[in-house]
Amino acid sequence: MITYPFTRGAVSRQGFWPVIVSVWLATLADFCAAAGLSGTQSSGSPSMPDSVYLQEIGARIVSDHPLTCVAAEGARVWVGSEQGLEVLAGDRLQPVADVRVSVRRLVSTPDGVWALSTRGWFVHGASGWSRGGEDDLVDVVSFRGRPLAVKDQRLWRIEGNRLVALTTNRSPFPVIRLAEHQESLALLGAEGRMTFLNRGVFGGWDAYGFPADQGWDWGDLPSPNTRDLASVNGTLWIATDRGLAQWRGMSVTPIGGAEGLPVEDVRCLTPGFERDLWIGTTRGAIRSVGGKFHFFGAQRWLPHPQVNGIAVSEHTVYLATGGGLGVIRYQPYTLAKKAALYEAQLESWGQKRLGFTHKLEWDEKAGRFVREVSDNDGGYSGDYLAAQSYRWATTHDPQARREATNTFHALRWLESMTGIPGFPARAVWVKGEEGHKSMGGSGGYPAEWHDVAGGVFEWKGDTSSDEICGHFYSISLFLELAAEGAEAEQAKRHLSRIADHLIEHEWKLVDLDGQPTRWGRWDPDYFRTDEGRFDRGLQALELLSFMKTAAHFTREKRFEDAYQKLLGMGYADYTLRQRSTFPPDDLAHFEDQLAFWCWWTLLRFESDPDLHALYRRGYERSFETVRVEHNPWYAFLHEGLSGEDREREAALAHLREWPLDLRLWSFDNAHRGDVHTPPGYQVFLGGKKAFSPREREPLRWDGWTMALKGGEGGQAVIEPGGWLLAYWQARYHGIIAAPAGLPDSVTAAQPGEVLPGGALRYAGPARPMAP
Repeated sequence: MITYPFTRGAVSRQGFWPVIVSVWLATLADFCAAAGLSGTQSSGSPSMPDSVYLQEIGARIVSDHPLTCVAAEGARVWVGSEQGLEVLAGDRLQPVADVRVSVRRLVSTPDGVWALSTRGWFVHGASGWSRGGEDDLVDVVSFRGRPLAVKDQRLWRIEGNRLVALTTNRSPFPVIRLAEHQESLALLGAEGRMTFLNRGVFGGWDAYGFPADQGWDWGDLPSPNTRDLASVNGTLWIATDRGLAQWRGMSVTPIGGAEGLPVEDVRCLTPGFERDLWIGTTRGAIRSVGGKFHFFGAQRWLPHPQVNGIAVSEHTVYLATGGGLGVIRYQPYTLAKKAALYEAQLESWGQKRLGFTHKLEWDEKAGRFVREVSDNDGGYSGDYLAAQSYRWATTHDPQARREATNTFHALRWLESMTGIPGFPARAVWVKGEEGHKSMGGSGGYPAEWHDVAGGVFEWKGDTSSDEICGHFYSISLFLELAAEGAEAEQAKRHLSRIADHLIEHEWKLVDLDGQPTRWGRWDPDYFRTDEGRFDRGLQALELLSFMKTAAHFTREKRFEDAYQKLLGMGYADYTLRQRSTFPPDDLAHFEDQLAFWCWWTLLRFESDPDLHALYRRGYERSFETVRVEHNPWYAFLHEGLSGEDREREAALAHLREWPLDLRLWSFDNAHRGDVHTPPGYQVFLGGKKAFSPREREPLRWDGWTMALKGGEGGQAVIEPGGWLLAYWQARYHGIIAAPAGLPDSVTAAQPGEVLPGGALRYAGPARPMAP
């Protein structure tokens, strides 16, 4: 099915003539679509349901000493350390007076919680904690409904405070861990040895002449340095310093980085809550579920990278680390609920100001987050404008149209405040406001700030092509989907003024000094420079899209004439290889967002079949270079343009895996053993694989999902405008369906669910109305 969103509402908003034009365009588009050339497309695949998934919600409880172990019994959580036993009380750890000896292991069984120490063992029962004995127990397990312990290479049955011998002989090796597995009791040694309790004895030789402590017939352990044992869903897992061993039947399969395990240096294992396995390593925690590995690193999820113990209670996971306790709760969510929560957070965290949306940065002097006034507030806020336009067209929620209209007028103000027709400011600063004012400019030069008439505001100059791309993309979507009455004419004038500026200045963006800005050139002379030859594919695409978009919405002949002039100068040919791919280390990944903003308008508004075919080839080449990144906005935009279902499953997963905490915590994936390009993809722009947002950070769509390191130590908060754009774009195109038949608890933000924090809300001078 093909839809034409740019003709919706034409009668009520623009009168009779656009209806005739719309009919003509629809007829032409039908012809082009028959050849697979243009229009906004649907893949024909059924919509992906916005079904309930489990959203991770993290918390970190910092400790001034390493934690060695953790156990959970319902809502009660205990941790052990060299200082003794502590209990989790709210968001703090409190000492347990009854156990003030070094605790090396905690075990929760149906009979109670056991604390093991070199100075004896303790048990928690109905009356609290009590000392069980002076014995140095290595491990405790519940086997066939009874608590068993291992000590001195022998098994013991625990009866009250007494240990009763269960076996008559010693194990053939020192035992470090016990696990019940498929009706048997497995015993693991520290040197790659494992055996089973066999009718009350172990060790020796079996009837076939095999040693009883060799628990498998096929395969090898990845390392003899074994550390832990866990039985999950019919599989016995063994932890080593070089990966996992998967024990099934009597066969062992090693699992390491080549098989997708992020970290091979494994310290501990714990069964999860959904047929999953939790893995503690020296560099973070891993959840193995559904054949995939989810990595949880410091700083976002853990106070320290080394995980020494894990406990699971219902849908909450507790991780004892070298610097405190990590807590990960799993809560039922839908994407609709996440969208509502992000909208609420934009308000409560003070990320809106004068119609713009802002990143936050920590201010040491103020002792709180403040808004960043950046290099490109118009472009970043444009994502929010586009998101709300899609949201309005999809839901007709009046709040969405109010948000879209408010942001549109903010972007329009950026152009009128400069006093230069068609020259929008990068950003606006309120004199005396609390915030971080961007003082860096293009090419390493200082920022160019100028007074706005009236003396209350300042505007940032030296505007670049980035801002122009953002204005054309977001305001064209506003025109198609949300603008009504006078707003439609204002939006057309806004785009035409920018296009006129470029025409009148011979394809240059000219600042107050009468000179082109550092990154505001699209002229042939620039293309003849070394820098211009590198950029001309992108610059040609941008300028063609500006002129075509202005011609499409205004029907002014001068813009079509300008477009034809560019074609005569060969600009269309440059778009075939729009994306430079060499050298990879010199590539600016934010340029991909600029290009896709422009591909969206150019491909949809070009009606000439031959030109469209040329553009399509260039676009598909560019899309293939970023397909490996699993960026949902790229994927949904591609499906909307081409009608091809290419990366929707990965894009859906990406949206779900965005954390609720939008602080930019530092991350490091360079150490991981699973960093290799997945089958079916090639890498053209550096990197090897895309990382999930849970393993990296939430980002604007000008960021790079394949970066090995990054983040800002929690000292910044990203605005979720990009996420909202991708989500509502997918909803509008029918890629993701609305949740159906589900309660409000999983589809809408509930009171108290927005995380506390953020900046003070803006309370300064109001935005003046642009003419």
